[in-house]
Amino acid sequence: MDKLRIVFMGTPDFSVPSLEKLAQAGYDIAAVYSQPDKQRGRGKKVTFSPVKEKALELGIPVFQPDSMRSDDVIEQLHSLAPDVIIVIAYGKILPKAVL
Repeated sequence: MDKLRIVFMGTPDFSVPSLEKLAQAGYDIAAVYSQPDKQRGRGKKVTFSPVKEKALELGIPVFQPDSMRSDDVIEQLHSLAPDVIIVIAYGKILPKAVL
């Protein structure tokens, strides 16, 4: 039986343990979607979301679209051919085309 191909969507610390468990279990995580990077602090330093940091550490491609509604983003997601999309505290409204 082939491995389940997953796209993971999440942003905050709360989502990281689930992403780690999926990776440890050996699932094929095709990509991670996370909120765009934000400027934080006095120096306006750009910081990555906790999920993006973990995905990069695990060698998983990360996508950070401003919206999930554009045709290009939907086509990109479709081209990843996931069996399932796991969403944990992503923070974006998903259109019907994604659901």
